Amino acid sequence: MRPGLPAVLVSASLLLLGAAPGTGDPSPLPALMADTGGGSQLITAEASAPSATSGTLTWWERRGGGWVKEGSAAARFGAKGLVEGAARKQDTNTTPTGLYDLPFGFGLRAAPSGTSVEYRAVTAGSWWCQDNDSDSYNRWVEPLPGDCRAAESERLSSYPEQYAHALVIGFNYRKPVRGRGAGIFLHVNGAGATAGCVSVPRDAMRRILQWVDPRKGPHIAVGTATGDTALTRY
Repeated sequence: MRPGLPAVLVSASLLLLGAAPGTGDPSPLPALMADTGGGSQLITAEASAPSATSGTLTWWERRGGGWVKEGSAAARFGAKGLVEGAARKQDTNTTPTGLYDLPFGFGLRAAPSGTSVEYRAVTAGSWWCQDNDSDSYNRWVEPLPGDCRAAESERLSSYPEQYAHALVIGFNYRKPVRGRGAGIFLHVNGAGATAGCVSVPRDAMRRILQWVDPRKGPHIAVGTATGDTALTRY
């Protein structure tokens, strides 16, 4: 220390030295991603590693040139973890990673007040066809068509808790590849890990449905914090 330096200046100098560069708020996750879908709404579902069955789901909105966090909730993934969407196999209990659109919502319960996304009411005749041999593969069908076996499909009303409210995740949806997987949703939590979907508590699912605005091009990105399936790759 230089002798004779006034104590007040010494204190000020130490404070300045302690203010290390780069201590501001980190960039929000969407700002680090390669692609966010081109809209102004994004949901990120992040796990710590491919083997994880839980993580965090966050919904973001782009305002004033930047991404703002609108909410978050604990999330669950497939019982066998996560896998790159393009390499996924059906019936593996894995959640596909990647960036996807959100075609429509559905549920056994009425849409939450303020919901603007298309929302379909589940009836006793509502099915999701997962039969690889059917023309309706990876589609909502009502009633079940003759070429779609019930044993290879999901009767939506059989899951009153999970499908109280849900959003379709557009994995393998626009141009379905047989054997890659069908019926991947964002839905309400069940008893534990999912069969490949992403799930959140019921209150969070309701808030997401109220928030999603189809005019804002909403997408969901599913991935891990690091590695080959890192969210920042999508």
